[in-house]
Amino acid sequence: MSEICPKCGLPKELCVCETIAKETQKVNVKTEKRKFGKFYTVIDGIDGKEIDVKDLAKKLKSRLACGGTAKKDVIELQGNHGEKVKTLLVEFGFNPETINYEAMRRRR
Repeated sequence: MSEICPKCGLPKELCVCETIAKETQKVNVKTEKRKFGKFYTVIDGIDGKEIDVKDLAKKLKSRLACGGTAKKDVIELQGNHGEKVKTLLVEFGFNPETINYEAMRRRR
């Protein structure tokens, strides 16, 4: 017998909680220039209670062929991938109107 989702009451295989959560997230994508002129793409605003942030980071790193990390509901990717990340998030089920992309800013 399969497990039942406590939120929606459906079996885990049919659970739609994460899909619904993806559509309501306010995601911020920023590109930063850090030490030694290195670029980082930072994705925040994702609720870690509803969406598996580590799994999302793993998928993004794999598709973009870059390194990165997921800490405290923030994903950091090595490189300047702002537009590509926005496209991939839409492909993964996020609502394009709720994704805010901010171009490069300098971090000190």
